[in-house]
Formats: sequence, C-alpha cells, structure tokens
Amino acid sequence: MTSELIAFALFAAVTVGSAAGVVLFKDPWHSALMLGVALLSVAVHYVMLAAEFVAMMQILVYVGGVLILITFAVMLTQPDEPTEVVRT
Repeated sequence: MTSELIAFALFAAVTVGSAAGVVLFKDPWHSALMLGVALLSVAVHYVMLAAEFVAMMQILVYVGGVLILITFAVMLTQPDEPTEVVRT
C-alpha cells in the first residue's frame, strides 16, 4: 500500500510540475515538451488505476498525435533568425 502511495505522489508531482511548466515556459518548444511529459504522466495514472486500454489510447492519441501536430506548428511558426550581412 505504501509503495502505491509513493508512486502516486511521485507521478502527481510530475504531472503538476510539468503542467505548470507548460504555462510558465516562454519558449513554445519547451512548453510542448512539458505537455508531452504531463500527458505521459497522466497515462501512468491510468495504469495505476488498472485502465490499461485508456492509458494506451492516451499515449497513442494525445502524445502520439496531438503532440506531433503541436511540434509541427511550433516548428513552422518559429521566426527565422536574421542573418547578419558582413560588409568588407
């Protein structure tokens, strides 16, 4: 019983910390990575509740699909770094 409580507390802290990171990070790339961590830790909570099918759907649909779409959106909307013109 205590090992389950410790595992729950650990993953609850990971979930809350990564969800806070999604909101607090200014860089959208790091925010998207923290969203992936939050979604994976929610899947771990589903496994702890013996809902393995829901956990797998969480990983396949949200982490696999939505996070890839967010990654493409972040990569496509990032402004290019201005190149310096070297004059001689």
